[in-house]
Amino acid sequence: MNKFSIYAVLFSFAFFASCGGDKSKSGQDESKPVTEETDAPASDPSSYDPHRGEGKFDSVELGASLDQAMASKGEEVAGVKCTSCHKITDEKLVGPGWKGVTERRKPEWIMNFITNPDPMIDKDPEVQAQLEICLVRMPNQGLSDDEARSILEYMRKNDGVK
Repeated sequence: MNKFSIYAVLFSFAFFASCGGDKSKSGQDESKPVTEETDAPASDPSSYDPHRGEGKFDSVELGASLDQAMASKGEEVAGVKCTSCHKITDEKLVGPGWKGVTERRKPEWIMNFITNPDPMIDKDPEVQAQLEICLVRMPNQGLSDDEARSILEYMRKNDGVK
């Protein structure tokens, strides 16, 4: 072996050895379990509105007809952020298919879910049932409000809104 290979192996060993091991060396108090702090109202499922979901969208205004430009933008965003897990049919991929979602859910719920999925997954009994089928939590994709609204318009187009 040449010198570079020897140094690479030693560095790798030192790096991986330092990643695990005794927590007391890291300064963490081992007598206290590590927990996430949450405030009671946010974790209280009884305060959850299953029609609106949980998030900042209380009201979403939809036009009587489809906004084609917004739907096209939504299709582009969905192609990057959503279609690796969701099909536009009713067929499950990783997550459930999108067909009919705008008929089953209010726009506020959809917008809140795609921008703020974690608390809704934790509280919504229907989403929890879906999680048992899909086995994968939807990650927060970090969508802007405009991107989320465009995806909603694309979902409406998929569901036949003209």
